[in-house]
Amino acid sequence: MNTATIGECMRLSFADTPFPVVLEKLSGAGVAAYTADLIALRKTYYDSGAGNMDEAMPLSDAPAIAEGFDGATVEAALRAIQQKRIGYAEFLRRIMQAGCARYSVFIAGRKAVYVGRNGDSYIEAFPAPAA
Repeated sequence: MNTATIGECMRLSFADTPFPVVLEKLSGAGVAAYTADLIALRKTYYDSGAGNMDEAMPLSDAPAIAEGFDGATVEAALRAIQQKRIGYAEFLRRIMQAGCARYSVFIAGRKAVYVGRNGDSYIEAFPAPAA
């Protein structure tokens, strides 16, 4: 994995670069999947083998993660960021307030799984890049 590109992608995400752009860069850097631990505010990136890289998430004013998981609110936050009404930091705050404790993105599987403290989840499929 290209660790410099992965670090750049964290900066790009917090600079509100669109998700498909960041995802393409991560894929090009050899990342197969990643998990964002919103309790510890860390992301772990994985290649297709046993390689991984862990990085702190620079989220200021992080709210407490709600005990209950509200999938509808997670989905609403996803629509808001997709429509560019909010940025990445605000997206994270909203899903944390909705009880999301972690999420995983599976690049080849074209999906993200948002998970609450008790295992409740919301799955969001995303389209393949345009050819």
